[in-house]
Amino acid sequence: MSDLLTTEEYKAIAAGISLPTQAFVGGSFRPAISGKTFDTINPATGDVLAKVAACGAEDVDLAVEKAREAFEDGRWSRQHPSARKEVLIRFAKLIKRNARELAVMESLDSGKTIYDCEAVDVPETIHCLTWHAELIDKIYDQMAPASDDHIAMVVREPVGVVGLVLPWNFPMLMLAWKIGPALASGCSVIVKPAEETSLTALRLAELALDAGVPSGVFNVVPGDGPDVGEPLGRHMDVDMVSFTGSTETGRRFLGYAAKSNLKEVTLEMGGKNPAVVLDDAENLDQVAAHIVNGAFWNMGENCSATSRLIVQKGVKDTLLARIAAHIREWPMGEPLDPANRVGTLVSAAHFDKVRAYLETDAKVLIGGKAQDGFVEPTVLDITNRAASQVQEEIFGPILSVLTVQSFDEAIALANDTPYGLAASIFSGNVKRALRGARMIRAGTVTVNSFGEGDITTPFGGYKSSGFGGRDNGIHAHDQYTQIKTIWVDLIDDTDTGLD
Repeated sequence: MSDLLTTEEYKAIAAGISLPTQAFVGGSFRPAISGKTFDTINPATGDVLAKVAACGAEDVDLAVEKAREAFEDGRWSRQHPSARKEVLIRFAKLIKRNARELAVMESLDSGKTIYDCEAVDVPETIHCLTWHAELIDKIYDQMAPASDDHIAMVVREPVGVVGLVLPWNFPMLMLAWKIGPALASGCSVIVKPAEETSLTALRLAELALDAGVPSGVFNVVPGDGPDVGEPLGRHMDVDMVSFTGSTETGRRFLGYAAKSNLKEVTLEMGGKNPAVVLDDAENLDQVAAHIVNGAFWNMGENCSATSRLIVQKGVKDTLLARIAAHIREWPMGEPLDPANRVGTLVSAAHFDKVRAYLETDAKVLIGGKAQDGFVEPTVLDITNRAASQVQEEIFGPILSVLTVQSFDEAIALANDTPYGLAASIFSGNVKRALRGARMIRAGTVTVNSFGEGDITTPFGGYKSSGFGGRDNGIHAHDQYTQIKTIWVDLIDDTDTGLD
């Protein structure tokens, strides 16, 4: 990006930012009812950035009460779709006006590089909200076929009060993925940001109010899973929960729904995503660039990260040489240095988890070092297909290489995990590539590239990677609406047929 600042300029912005620290409920900031706080840490330095309100079940109750009031009185839910659209477009414009501050805040809170925050996270957040805003008044209800004596209407209605539980890897963007369709549909929301990364969610709630989102419609309740996430999942007056995070935690939300009011649940969870490179793949240098981007973007802290390279033996050595060359284009270090592409992992606990995967008998081809929260982009050559590095979601910058002899072996291995979120296949034969894409059990399969599609395409997974719906695209609105049939009888009972 040509308009990036210097490290010193970013640090000056960081020094001058006023960080939000309190819950945002009913249109205003307020401390946790208990008065408790928790430290939010800059993972690159270990310094305490701020003490954030540590909310609990009583704060969740208050937020749900305010959200329910707002939903039932129609201050947002019954606004004309074009009015909601105008408000959300103003919201997106306010984010753009405050983009640099938000990018720095995100980098400080998460360890993400300022390059990614400026080039990806903030622009995509704005684009997501604008796209869903523009869609509001373009989704039509339907008429079902009926006899001449009846009219059958199929209409969408907002599902109600929605809990949105966020991950820490893309705090702002994942918030946008959820509030975009939820607010567009007319719902009221209670956002539970990840404990590690609460700051930008709180700031965006404030900007939403400034843009005209009515009080009580957009609430943010920071805190940990047991104190906020579980009470939100179990709450009898929450109509739906959308969760992004680990498969283990996602299962809990299904349990909470089953044991409470059978609320709607949508889960976007983990992945162990393969990149299948066949021996007829063209332009291996370009293939390598896609694999490196897929494996190491955002330090591998990405549910759709390429964590397994499944490569046919004939092109393996050439491809690995090209991968090594491209990794040199991904310098690691100070997140506020715009030259760096690899920052620090989000927390000390997560660093320890990822570092443990480097304690392996597998051959380390590239990288392998971990220190002070930073993990080098690492490539492992693995023969044991049951190894933890092959089967488990690492969520760090570690790429496992598995060698295969044939197309069929490659596809079978691609499907040989409990996950099914994303995959890539590289081949110069279009029919072969598309056949493989159809055979891989994943929600998104890219051909001759790494990616997740874009805002227009649904995103979610098979198997243990997803449940109940999709983010992005028109399909995202489905999870925040109920479908109602209105059946109208046109027969005039007073008509006797006599003149």
